[in-house]
Amino acid sequence: MTTFLSILLVAAMIATVVALVRGIVAFLQEGTESVRNGEGPSAASVKSNKMMQMRVFFQALAITIVVAIMVVAGKN
Repeated sequence: MTTFLSILLVAAMIATVVALVRGIVAFLQEGTESVRNGEGPSAASVKSNKMMQMRVFFQALAITIVVAIMVVAGKN
């Protein structure tokens, strides 16, 4: 069970890094776009926001998996 949770933890950590990098790239692309006058957020801004939300989700998932590993390890 601990091995399975460890594999899930690594997957969650990789997903966190991927979401972080994609969010940063989208954020940097936002800086190169021209300023939009009253048209709402740019597509890069929306993507950056979405990627950072996903990063927070994956971080929460990783923390939950760490807690599960500690609970399983504590029972042995």
